[in-house]
Amino acid sequence: QVQLVESGGGLVQAGGSLRLSCAASDGTGANYVMGWFRQAPGKEREFIAATTWSGDGTHYADNLKGRFTISRGNAKNTVFLQLKNLNAEDTAVYYCAADPLSVIAAPRYWGQGTQVTVSS
Repeated sequence: QVQLVESGGGLVQAGGSLRLSCAASDGTGANYVMGWFRQAPGKEREFIAATTWSGDGTHYADNLKGRFTISRGNAKNTVFLQLKNLNAEDTAVYYCAADPLSVIAAPRYWGQGTQVTVSS
């Protein structure tokens, strides 16, 4: 069983930045494709970004590319999401996801989420 632990969420003013972190562990040493999703109140969960296990490939939702940046950490199966120029519409629970093959469609593993609240 893979466990994902997110951190870095919080309250930020509009125009500000946050950096979210996620670490995946399962004790097997396997590599995972990792990504980020978010779910705003009353809305469906939406894809933000994904990265290959090596970090040499990334994919973004068209409407979020440019303000959000995904990157892999030096530690195995860690991933970050840099959020910039935040606005009230970015308020949501942000989820980390992992999968052996792809996180874009239906990731196998999910974190519990970290709340990001943007005040105007």
